[in-house]
Amino acid sequence: MLTAPVRQLGESERRAVERLLDSDPYASAQVAERVAARGLAWWRAEGRVLGYGNRRHLESVCWLGGNLTPVLASSQAVAAFAELLSGEERLCSSIVGHADAVLELWDRLAGTWGPARDVRPNQPLLATGAMPEVRADPQVRLVRGSEIDLLFPAAVAMYTEEVGVSPLAEDGGRGYRRRVTEMIRSGRAYARFVDGRVVFKAELAVVTRRTAQVQGVWVAPEWRGRGIATAAMAAVVRDALNRVAPTVSLYVNDFNLPARRVYERCGFRLVGTLATVLF
Repeated sequence: MLTAPVRQLGESERRAVERLLDSDPYASAQVAERVAARGLAWWRAEGRVLGYGNRRHLESVCWLGGNLTPVLASSQAVAAFAELLSGEERLCSSIVGHADAVLELWDRLAGTWGPARDVRPNQPLLATGAMPEVRADPQVRLVRGSEIDLLFPAAVAMYTEEVGVSPLAEDGGRGYRRRVTEMIRSGRAYARFVDGRVVFKAELAVVTRRTAQVQGVWVAPEWRGRGIATAAMAAVVRDALNRVAPTVSLYVNDFNLPARRVYERCGFRLVGTLATVLF
């Protein structure tokens, strides 16, 4: 028996959902962006939003689409979401969110949804609302539409290195290329070019009214160790704060010490801990 009502939410409860998402603006950024763009109506949303709690007091939500994201989920909420989801076929490619909720959710779902390809239990969630004190690289700029063929190989290399599988595997990369093209079109893709090649790249993969979340940070292997990343990230943060959102956020694997040092130099501070389960 469910420990509390779990139900699929609709547009009539959008304000309650938005208030809840606003109370956790960094960890829930991906869900907030989707809700802002598509609302909660099942026929136009890119996924389902499940709610935990009675109709007078929404305690937690769980996004179920390409990924599964619990938001502000207590242990009781996790148990209720897991009980409902364990009866469904897994369609998501990852579970991501606050570490305690994600790891407990995965513990409850692993028996029916497993195995996972990778579990990353400790991913520091970082944010800043201040301009970096370090120098910004003037050669880092927004990528132009005509430069998709230059950016795409770097994006594929970053994805393969970070996720562990190639984005070209499923459909020859058509879907991923559309995603990269959209990042360029919407003014969210940054790069530094040297002799027609990308040596640094990053995207504002998620944008809400509260934060711009950076993903896809990558330095070409032959340029690593030269100290370009700090100034390059500073350029991204400065532009994002000036042009896009009041804060910039990101999350990083705990073992990626070089990246964590770069982010610290750019003014990022710890605001939480996420975890990711990859399928």
